[in-house]
Amino acid sequence: MGGIQVEYLEVAHLHLFGGVKFLHLLLLLMGLDIITGIFKAFKNGNLWSRKSLFGYSRKILVLIVIIVANIIDQVLSLGGTLTFATVLFYIANEALSITENMAQLGVLVPQNLAEKLKVIESTKHEQKSFSSEFLDELVGKNVDSNLKDGDKK
Repeated sequence: MGGIQVEYLEVAHLHLFGGVKFLHLLLLLMGLDIITGIFKAFKNGNLWSRKSLFGYSRKILVLIVIIVANIIDQVLSLGGTLTFATVLFYIANEALSITENMAQLGVLVPQNLAEKLKVIESTKHEQKSFSSEFLDELVGKNVDSNLKDGDKK
């Protein structure tokens, strides 16, 4: 009976992900990102933060995006091109996140890469959320500055 369940898992994997190349590498990198993220959170003293929960949810959503890309790929008969490109994008994203975590943990990172990560990190903090931008357009003022000042209107 255990063999039948494994066969069902293999069939589900085949239908959901098809013959996606590098999916195992992506899953490995996701695991490494989670591990380095936990170490970073432990170092910073915010191990059980909402940010980590959001990160775990985001990884599940990445897998859903890959499933959707695979379905579109099959419907449009693209031969795996869209799915392959999607997986490669997320592999690069995970590798960058792991490198960023390692740099923040104090692991030596090449100087050029460390400088690029600082630029990426600073622009990440400068970006406003979609809801803030939407409210800005609606109200016609800067909602983020009001929220920082304690005005929650």
